[in-house]
Amino acid sequence: MSDSSPQQERIGFIGLGNMGHGMARNIVEKGYPLTVLARRKRDVVEDLKGRGAAEAATPAEVASRSTIVFLCVTGSKEIEEIVRGPNGLKDGLARGSVVVDCSTADPVSTVALAALLAEGGIDYVDAPLGRTPKEAWEGTLDTMVGASDAVFARIKPVLETWAGRVVHIGATGDGHRMKLLNNFLSLGYAALYSEALALSRKVGISPERFDGVIRGGRMDCGFYQTFMRWTLEGDRNAHKFSIANALKDLKYLEAMADDAGIANPMGNAAKNQFATAHATGSPEDYVPMLADHVAKANGVEV
Repeated sequence: MSDSSPQQERIGFIGLGNMGHGMARNIVEKGYPLTVLARRKRDVVEDLKGRGAAEAATPAEVASRSTIVFLCVTGSKEIEEIVRGPNGLKDGLARGSVVVDCSTADPVSTVALAALLAEGGIDYVDAPLGRTPKEAWEGTLDTMVGASDAVFARIKPVLETWAGRVVHIGATGDGHRMKLLNNFLSLGYAALYSEALALSRKVGISPERFDGVIRGGRMDCGFYQTFMRWTLEGDRNAHKFSIANALKDLKYLEAMADDAGIANPMGNAAKNQFATAHATGSPEDYVPMLADHVAKANGVEV
C-alpha cells in the first residue's frame, strides 16, 4: 500500500448530514485538502466550500481527487451503492487509497467490501462514531476503528481532526461489530428509560420527580442526561438520532447475533419497541421521543 505521509493526504468526504458536516469542517479547517460530494441541500456544501473545500459530482470523482475517502451515510445499502454502483468509489480509487467508513453498518457487508477493494490495492477501514452532532462540530467525537496497525497509524492524524477519543478495536469489521454492541447498550437504555417513564407517569410520579432520584445517582450517565432533555425541556435537538436509524442498527445487531449463533432476547425487545414506534409514529422522530410513543401506547398523558 501507499506510504503517503499525513502531510500529503488529500481527503474526500461523502455524507454531509448531522455528523458529517461537523467532521468535514474540522478536516478542512485543520489543514487537509478536502473534496466533498455534491448534494441537493446546498447550504452545507456552500459552507464547506467557503472554508476551502472543493466539490465533486460523483463518488468516482471524489475518489480520483483523494488518497483517503470518508463515508458517513445511513447504512450498508447506501455504502454498497457508493462503492460498487455506477460512478462509484471503485471506479475512481487509485492503488494505495484508503476508504474509511464512519457509518453504522452490517459487518458482513464491511468485510465483503474490504475484500473487493483489496483486490485493487485499496484498504477499507471501519471507524463508526460515538456521541452526537454537537461533538462532531467541536471535533470531540469518539470513534472505534477496525484496521491493520499500519493503516491505523496512517489515518489516525486525520481521525484526530474530528475525534477526541480514537480506539483501535482490531481488524476491519471489528469497528462495526463494536459499534453495534455500543448501540445495543444505548438503545437498550432508551427502551428502558421510555418504559420506566411511562410506568412512572401511570402511577403518578412526574418526570421531574423521577429525574430527581436518578440524576446524580448510580443510574445516571451521559446518555441518560441527553435522553431526558426532550422529556424535561422539550429540547428536540438534544440527541439527533432518528428512530428509523435506531431500528436499522438493532436489525444489524440481530443479524450479527444470528450469525454468531447467540440468543439476543434483550436486543429483540429493544428492537420491537423501536419497530412499534416506527410503524405507528414518525420514523424521523429522534430517539428520546420514544418515551412519548411508549407512553401514548399505554394510555398515558404525554
